[in-house]
Amino acid sequence: MENSTGQEITKKKFDYPTVLTVSVSHLISDMYSAFLAPVLPLLITGLGISKFQAGMLDFARKIPSLLNPLFGMIADRLDAKYFLILGSIIITVSMSLLGLVGDFPTLFILIFIAGIGTSIYHVPGPVIIKKVAPERLGLGMSFYMLGGEFARTMGPLVILSSISMWTFEGSWKVMPLGLAVAVFLYFKVRKIEVHKKNTNGNARLRDYKKYIRFFIIITGIVVFRSGMHSALTLYLPTYMTSKGNSLWLSGISLSILQFAGAAGTFTIGNLSDRIGRKKTLLILSVLNPLLMLAFIYSSGILLFPVLILAGFILFGSNPIILALVQERDSENLSFLNGTYMTISFVGSSAMVLTVGYLSDIFGLDATYLTTVFLSVAVIPFVLMLRTK
Repeated sequence: MENSTGQEITKKKFDYPTVLTVSVSHLISDMYSAFLAPVLPLLITGLGISKFQAGMLDFARKIPSLLNPLFGMIADRLDAKYFLILGSIIITVSMSLLGLVGDFPTLFILIFIAGIGTSIYHVPGPVIIKKVAPERLGLGMSFYMLGGEFARTMGPLVILSSISMWTFEGSWKVMPLGLAVAVFLYFKVRKIEVHKKNTNGNARLRDYKKYIRFFIIITGIVVFRSGMHSALTLYLPTYMTSKGNSLWLSGISLSILQFAGAAGTFTIGNLSDRIGRKKTLLILSVLNPLLMLAFIYSSGILLFPVLILAGFILFGSNPIILALVQERDSENLSFLNGTYMTISFVGSSAMVLTVGYLSDIFGLDATYLTTVFLSVAVIPFVLMLRTK
């Protein structure tokens, strides 16, 4: 395997320059993806679309996630690193043109194309990280996920700042930043051999089948963890205001949770390199329901330290699961990562709807307690994991 300068790598070292480049690329790509929510009020007013149509835009962005295994299979047959670059360009161009759209059908198509770019980008990302950080994969995934977490904060700031300077119609001027990062990424990863091409279709089919048990376990972890995740992210401001807190305090609470989650993403992935993935994931799975209970029964100033700990622990499992997927002994890692992304999308979406449905029927208090019991169900699935 060669590094970005064309030199042969004789030892499996942590390639900090390449890891940081891919992580920054992840930050920039996800930053463009985060443009939609802040500009929705402008799109609703400017195009005269309904709230239901606005919801359809988010659906259009997520539809391509169902094709992640297919994108991964294609990337394994061709060259995964070029999918990373292509996806980045598609996201940048499509999301920069939102201010120039004049009707809903065109907007829907543009968002759908952006969703394709998002799927194409994220399928090979962790595969590249594995190749340049093989001995400290948890740390590599932590850097990668940290970029994605910070993007959620930067995206609204960048698009709203550009609108204030150039108006919504002129916000396409943010496009050069993403294109420049894509070009720099190309020169950084173009000489990395991501995988050896596998031309034996039957061997590839057998390779997929042996991971069915692994992905069943991952599905259990994702689904039962997602109840608490959706309760503490999407529904947190609603829960806080239902307790008599101001909208401002509710928003600050969500920001605190997300910031703590970014710190947890970076720290815990590194920790799993030292004490093992399964052991770290088991510790997190035990702490999650305890912290959720602590949050439910906390009030006043105590809410904030509990939220910090809850965010730190809750988001910390993301790089560990990515590392577990990439540590499977397979020449088709893009396909495996795409399979995980589809499981994550379907499982988390189903649980978000479930939490919302239960909240409508039984109220947020009862639903929050329910997510505590759901998160306990993660523990047996973690115990079933085989790390080798």
